[in-house]
Amino acid sequence: MRLDQLPRSDRIEDRRGAGASRLPVGRRGGIGIGTILVLCLVGWALGINPYYLIGGAEIVSGLRGNRQEAQPPPSQAKLDAPSDRMGEFVAAVLGSTEVQWTEIFASAGRRYEPPTLTLFSGATVSACGYAQAAMGPFYCPNDQKIYLDTAFFRDLEQRFRGCDVGSKSCQFSQAYVITHEVGHHVQNLLGILPRVQQVQRGMDQAQANQLQVRVELQADCLAGVWAHHAEEKWRFIEPGDVEAAMQTASAIGDDRLQRRSQGYVVPDAFTHGSSEQRTRWFLAGLRSGQVDACDTFQATQP
Repeated sequence: MRLDQLPRSDRIEDRRGAGASRLPVGRRGGIGIGTILVLCLVGWALGINPYYLIGGAEIVSGLRGNRQEAQPPPSQAKLDAPSDRMGEFVAAVLGSTEVQWTEIFASAGRRYEPPTLTLFSGATVSACGYAQAAMGPFYCPNDQKIYLDTAFFRDLEQRFRGCDVGSKSCQFSQAYVITHEVGHHVQNLLGILPRVQQVQRGMDQAQANQLQVRVELQADCLAGVWAHHAEEKWRFIEPGDVEAAMQTASAIGDDRLQRRSQGYVVPDAFTHGSSEQRTRWFLAGLRSGQVDACDTFQATQP
């Protein structure tokens, strides 16, 4: 993945290394599927939609669970492009999404309002509650921010083999993770997330999970739409990049995560889609470049 021509975003809030509030939000030991369900119940009790709070691939990094401290948001948050290597990478990916989604929205007669991406380490606070590394990257519609602890990328490479460790193609896999969360922001701007939340209130858990799978698969597809248009503009994809992204999509499929954590698969508990589904919908967006191709809600089989 070539970054040299990608525009840099300055809508990055860097909380890494910020002072801690000494409020523990993690616990020692791993977080399995059962604990995720408990977190969902806690989210509902606090008035936080857990389906939005638990974002693109949080179960992956959920197996890492040390006691951590929450970093409060700065009183006057400074938005800028970080100068370190990871910060520059995130700024390039986010900047490219701003250009592409602005153009896509404009072609439909709409205005795109880009999200802010908050980098943090360990834990921090969001308008959806406390964010911690164990949750993985997620999008909070309440403040329209993406929260990312970049240590997640290390887990993706080393623990779950989401891409070949140390390979340059891992960058495209990481870009896929970021642009999936941007896809949730696009869904929010289009009014999809609020409508889904309203419908889910009248469903049982299995039905709500099935609908959430369609939300997540659409975000995968929208990430593919970004990649299609960004490649047309900047020719930034290199050999092996798409294969690495597919490896990542497969690694964070619900079926593979469940099999890894508990030894068997429970489809009714899926919230993000199987490995096959996640791969297929990303490729649908990548090949077509059309938002209309991402209508997972009308698909007979998502």
